[in-house]
Amino acid sequence: MLFPTREPRLPTPEEALKGRPEPEFPLQERHTVLGTPLGGPYPAGLEVADFALGCFWGAERKFWQTEGVWTTLVGYQGGHTPHPAYEEVCSGLTGHTEVVRVVFDPSKVSYGRLLKLYWESHNPTQGFRQGNDRGTQYRSAVYTHSAEQQSAAESSREAYQSVLTGSGYGPITTEILPAGPFYYAEPYHQQYLDKNPAGYCGIGGTGVSCPIGVAKAGD
Repeated sequence: MLFPTREPRLPTPEEALKGRPEPEFPLQERHTVLGTPLGGPYPAGLEVADFALGCFWGAERKFWQTEGVWTTLVGYQGGHTPHPAYEEVCSGLTGHTEVVRVVFDPSKVSYGRLLKLYWESHNPTQGFRQGNDRGTQYRSAVYTHSAEQQSAAESSREAYQSVLTGSGYGPITTEILPAGPFYYAEPYHQQYLDKNPAGYCGIGGTGVSCPIGVAKAGD
């Protein structure tokens, strides 16, 4: 991964790179582990969730290993630049963060359970970094696809803040916003740790368990 040397700062829309009207690369057709299509439209009854928790290589694996997840893919979200390239996102001049899109069957795994996995898989108090990875593209975020997801995510953040504070951690810096455009990442990023089993992961939590009540918030 890339490590910017300048102080991380989100660009304004005027400062952001202009991007392009169409992606420069195709989306990989199928998930290399699950065998399911990466792109939509998805089968009826499935739901979509978007999570940013640091480097998306290791983050994606956390979710594809979860029972009830139908497919996963990685991309860029939360910024200004349309159809950015990885190097542009890493420059800090697009405003995007690295995101895992999770398509799941709510009859098998609730959104609340995914939130619990999300919170426990990273340190959401670090601002524009995650562990040794530093930059705006590593910030923590949840992008929601319904009012129910928004409410569950906000409730879970409040619950997790309580236990983190009791364990000596500072304020959660996670942004929780309605989902905007999601731009899929380059093919080599998709299921990276399946293609490169010894590759860089970079994902690690605080060791503080998310309250059981968090799961109930999304049920």
